[in-house]
Amino acid sequence: MTPVLLEELHWTRHAGLPLLALLQLLPLAGAVVLHALRRRPWAVALARGVFLGELLLAVLLYRGLDASSAALQFAERADWLAYHAGADGVTALFVLVAALIGLLLSLYEPARERMPHASLLVVILLAQAALMTMLVTVNLLWFAAASAFELALVAYLLRVWAAGDAGDLAFSRFLQYQGFGWLLFAGGVLVLGWGHADATGGLWSFDLFDLALTPPLGRFQSAAFFLLFYGLAVRTPLFPLHGWLPDMAQHGTIAIAPTLMLGIKVGIYGMLRYVLPLTPDAVLAWQPYVVAFAGAGVFFTAALALLQTNLRRLLGFAVVSHTSLIVIGLFTLHPLGVQGALLLAVNFGFAVTVLLLMVAFVFKRTHTAELAELGGLFERIPFIAIAFLIGGFSIVGMPGTPGFDAAHLVLEAAIERFGALPTVATALGNVAAAGFLLWAFQRAFLAPAPDGGERTAAERVRPMEYLLGGLTLFVLLAAGFLPEPWLQLTEAATQAAAARFGGG
Repeated sequence: MTPVLLEELHWTRHAGLPLLALLQLLPLAGAVVLHALRRRPWAVALARGVFLGELLLAVLLYRGLDASSAALQFAERADWLAYHAGADGVTALFVLVAALIGLLLSLYEPARERMPHASLLVVILLAQAALMTMLVTVNLLWFAAASAFELALVAYLLRVWAAGDAGDLAFSRFLQYQGFGWLLFAGGVLVLGWGHADATGGLWSFDLFDLALTPPLGRFQSAAFFLLFYGLAVRTPLFPLHGWLPDMAQHGTIAIAPTLMLGIKVGIYGMLRYVLPLTPDAVLAWQPYVVAFAGAGVFFTAALALLQTNLRRLLGFAVVSHTSLIVIGLFTLHPLGVQGALLLAVNFGFAVTVLLLMVAFVFKRTHTAELAELGGLFERIPFIAIAFLIGGFSIVGMPGTPGFDAAHLVLEAAIERFGALPTVATALGNVAAAGFLLWAFQRAFLAPAPDGGERTAAERVRPMEYLLGGLTLFVLLAAGFLPEPWLQLTEAATQAAAARFGGG
């Protein structure tokens, strides 16, 4: 065990407010109360108040954290529940984004009211509680259970909003892929627990600290790595395990379900929190293959995106293409690459949220996401068009967006670890992504309206849409022009993660 790892496993205890428990329990309690009062006229306002309270708790976590330390802080334990929670700078960053996206989703009103808005907010609150549990727990069983719960909620939303045979296909593919991915991850958790029991004379544990302190799993470490990594890769999603996403993006009808899966990159977070520290030998052995598949995914899915005729489906392939870039950064095992990957994941998740919401606003007006049926929208809904464009710029890492510094860190680490050729290829893949997003923007917003399309999108932008778009643009641009707080927040934790592999 290296000194860096021992230092990272030290718990920094904070007396007073059980902040991490409140982050999980507040949305859960809010969902229970809202379900009981969902028919009241002020129920939606109550739900939005809960989401605002969740964001305030996330800010308290950020303000109270000692970002200069890699130790997990705000420790909470309940051994009778196997409940162990803690937070470092990476946790605080993801919690902030999760809380903010939750608030944004509470402001969004779907075009098709197949479920009353208050009832929909109950589901989102439950998903928020599951997301917070995944982000703060250090117990793999808790992580797996919360992941299963959130996946079930997303599947429920897909089932409610499924439209005809295509919607049924999206629902079934989601269940098949995500169910298989979850089983893989659960299998990896069991292998790690068995390894701990074998090393300690029969004492099973799924706690991160206990598992990290047991002897290596030997030949079974590769099995644990494959199960954990591929289980999380399905969720992320990473090429070639992405088959569920394009159908979900196109036929899910509602922006909330894809956002709950893509807005918070829990798969990337899980790789850093569990896969890298618990299977280090296997990570080093399989690093070249993971990077090779991710590099191929950047180009292959970018090429597929250019072939799409549906704007939602195109965004689905854009997600897979850029996820590959994030995985390349993470598996550089270099401090700058790991930090850049995490910042890319956060930026990318928030930017995708912007794009999904703006496309949903377009769909609400035009009742289509087919590029051939769109066009001329910039003149009628310029604010939505500009928000979409800035979200696209943020994904491809244009200067002034948070993706710029993050992509620079990833490429800098990649050229040091893998050399110039793979890095240039990755950068060209990002250029291709910029091309298909700008092409989609031109087709949807700047191209002439199709015959009979002059009457579409006549509805003016609503105040709530201005609020949603304005908040997202403010956050993206503020984080882009002021990246230092987020770099400082994640520096110690990412350096500790890379130090296991000789990074520094």
